[in-house]
Amino acid sequence: MIIPILQSLQAESGFVSETYENLCCLQSLSENFSKKCVRTLDRGFDANDYYRYFLKRSECFVIRAKKNRNVIYNAKTCNIMDVAAGYKGNYRMDFKDKKGKNLNCKMSCIPVKLCEFPTKELTLVAVYGFGAEPMLLLSNLKMQEKKRLCHIVAKVYLMRWRIEEYFKFKKQQFELEDLRVMSRQSIRNLNMLATLATGYISLTSTVHRESIFLQELKECSKRIYEIPKFIFYALGYAIERILSMSRNGISSFFPKKVRSQQLNLFEHFRIEDPGAFVF
Repeated sequence: MIIPILQSLQAESGFVSETYENLCCLQSLSENFSKKCVRTLDRGFDANDYYRYFLKRSECFVIRAKKNRNVIYNAKTCNIMDVAAGYKGNYRMDFKDKKGKNLNCKMSCIPVKLCEFPTKELTLVAVYGFGAEPMLLLSNLKMQEKKRLCHIVAKVYLMRWRIEEYFKFKKQQFELEDLRVMSRQSIRNLNMLATLATGYISLTSTVHRESIFLQELKECSKRIYEIPKFIFYALGYAIERILSMSRNGISSFFPKKVRSQQLNLFEHFRIEDPGAFVF
C-alpha cells in the first residue's frame, strides 16, 4: 500500500518552476533514502534534467519514455518507437489488473543510450499488452539475466500505478477539490490532515493485515463484492461509518482521567484553615 512521505503545494510562495520543485523533492529523497531504492516516475519526468540528476548520483530509476524521444541504438540515432518496433516480446509476464482481468504481457530488453548522455548505458524495456502501442520504460538497472530484468522493471512501474489510485482516493474521500478556505495556510493544513488520515489507513491495511481489528473494519465496509487489493475505499468508508455513530465526537474514544479522591496537602490546609496560606 502507498505511504506518502513528501508533498508540497504548487501554490507556495517563491514558486520557481515545476522542474525545480520536483528536483527539490528528489533531493529530499536522496538525503533520506538509499540509492538502491528505485525511483519510479511517469512520462512527465522523461526530461534531460531528471536523467542528469539520477545519472550524476548513480541512483536507480525507472522512467516511462515518451514516443518522441530519440535514443542511440547500434551507434545510430533513432526514434524510440522505431527501436521498439523491431522487438515483439521475448519474455512473458501474466498480470491481473485492478478489475481482476488477466493480461498476458510480452516484454523485450533493448540496450540503448540517450543522445545527451552517450557514455551512459541504459536499458529500454518494451512491454506489449496494455494497448495498441507498447509501454516504453527506460532504466539504469543492471542484471545479467534479461528475463529477470524485464520482470523487475515492469513490476516496479506497475506498482507506481497505485499512486494514481492514492491521489484519486484522497480527493474523493476527503473532497479536497471542494475547499472552502481563505488562505494558503488553511489549504496546507487540510492537505496535511488528509495525508495523515490516508497514511493511517495505509499502515492499518499493511501492518494489521491479519488482525481482528482490520477484519472488523472490512465487515463494517458493507461491500457487496469481494474487497479488491486496493482497499483504501473500503477502509475509508468503514471508519467514516463508525465515527458517524458517535454523538460525542472522537473525545469519547479516549480514556478519561479519573481524579484521585485523596486531598493533597495544599487542599487540606485550604479547607481546614483558609488563612493558612497568605502571600
